[in-house]
Amino acid sequence: MATTAQTMAEKILARASGKSSVRAGEYVTAEVDRMMVNDVIIAMAPLIKEAGVTRLHDPDKLVVVFDHLFPAPTAKHADYIATSVGVLEALEVKNYLGAPGVSHQVMCERGYVLPGALVMGSDSHSTMYGAMGAAGAGIGTTEMLYLLATGSLWFQVPDTIRFNLVGELSPVVTSKDVVLSLIGRFGGDYGQYRAIEYGGEAAAAMTMSQRMTIANMGAEFGAKFAMFEADRKTVEFLRQATDEPVHRFAPDDGANYWAEHTIDVTALQPQIACPSSPENVRPVSEVAGTAIQQAYLGSCTNARLEDLRVAAEIVEGKQVAFGTRLLVAPASQQVLLEA
Repeated sequence: MATTAQTMAEKILARASGKSSVRAGEYVTAEVDRMMVNDVIIAMAPLIKEAGVTRLHDPDKLVVVFDHLFPAPTAKHADYIATSVGVLEALEVKNYLGAPGVSHQVMCERGYVLPGALVMGSDSHSTMYGAMGAAGAGIGTTEMLYLLATGSLWFQVPDTIRFNLVGELSPVVTSKDVVLSLIGRFGGDYGQYRAIEYGGEAAAAMTMSQRMTIANMGAEFGAKFAMFEADRKTVEFLRQATDEPVHRFAPDDGANYWAEHTIDVTALQPQIACPSSPENVRPVSEVAGTAIQQAYLGSCTNARLEDLRVAAEIVEGKQVAFGTRLLVAPASQQVLLEA
C-alpha cells in the first residue's frame, strides 16, 4: 500500500502522534520532543506548586533560558527568579541557563533543536526552530504547564503554504527583506494556524542565520510553524553543536499544499516595516531621508554575526548622527565572542 505523501508539518505530527500519516484538519495528540521556557517561568513556578505537580513528565526535555528580564529589573523580579530556580532544581531540571543570550538563538546554536522534532516554546517566536527543520510553535503558560506535566499536547494538523524562493539576492538585500516583502504582499494573517515551508534555490543558498531570521518571523505571518528543509548546511551546523544524531529532513515529493507560490527574489529591494504594523512594508527607498531617533540591532530576529558584520561595514569610518542612539545587542554570548 502506497504511503501518503506529506508536508514537513504532517510528517512531524504523524511521527509524534504514533501514526503512519495525518492530513490537514485532523486532530492528534502528539508527544513533544523539547520544551523551551524563558522568563515566563517566573509566573509559572508558583502555578506548578499550586497545580500539585511534584514531578515533570521528562525534566531533560525542558530548557529554561532567562533572557527577557535578565538582569532582574526590580527586587521583586530577582526574588521570583531565585524562587523559580529553586522550583526547577526541586523538579530535577538540569538545562536552565542564566543569560547566555536570546532563548531561540541559544536553543539552535547549542543543538537543543533537531530536524524533524516537535518543539514548543513559551514565546511566539518559537517558530524560529523551523530553520533547523523542526516544527516550532509558541504556546501559553497554562498549555506549557500541562505539557510539562504530561509530555503531550493536542494539535490540529495545519494546512501548509509552500513558498518556492528562486533567483538570487543582490548583495545589499537580506533574508529579512524577503520575509518582510512576503508579509507586506500576503498580509500578516495569511499564515494563521497554517504551516509555512520555504524551499527553492534561493532558500537553499541561504545561510543558517538567514533562515533563522525568516523562520523567526513566522510569528508575524501568523503561522503555526515556519520551516526550511534540513539539508547539508543544517546537518553541518548542528553537528558542531550536539552529539545527538542529526539527519536531513524534507517534505515528501507530491505533498499536498493549501497554496504554493514561486517568488523570484532577484529584483527585491531592501524593505522596511513602517509604523505600526509588520504588514505596512515599503521599499526603503520610499522612506529614505526620514529622521530617526533610535536604531536597534538586536532581538531574536537578527543580531547574529553576519548582521553585526554588515552593520560594521556600513558605519566604518563614520559617526552616529547627533540626536540618534544606536543600540547593539548580540544575539548570544557565543555571537559576542565571535564578533
